Amino acid sequence: MKRFALINVLLACVTFSFTAQAADKKIERLYGSKCGSCHGKDGKAQTEKGKKMAMRDLASEDFQKVSDADMTKAINDGLKKEKDGVKQEMDGYKEEIKAPEVEALVKYMREFKK
Repeated sequence: MKRFALINVLLACVTFSFTAQAADKKIERLYGSKCGSCHGKDGKAQTEKGKKMAMRDLASEDFQKVSDADMTKAINDGLKKEKDGVKQEMDGYKEEIKAPEVEALVKYMREFKK
């Protein structure tokens, strides 16, 4: 009986591990499709669009000080501002990305810190 319980626990751990990895890949793909064209795969905004719009380096200490609430608001509502005469615009994704995925994107962007 103890062996059966141990096998069930091990199977649950393996299943959780695969599920967590799949969720991580899903968020990585979501970031790539919605954010990567401007912010770049590494978050440094060294893409053509990122440079053109003078986007912030998501890995920078300055950006990492932005609150989770402000990041969430930007993802949901988008941004429209001007920096040094350059228009910076980002579409809002409130209608496309569910709240748990937005939360996961914020956590994903936190991983860019230097």
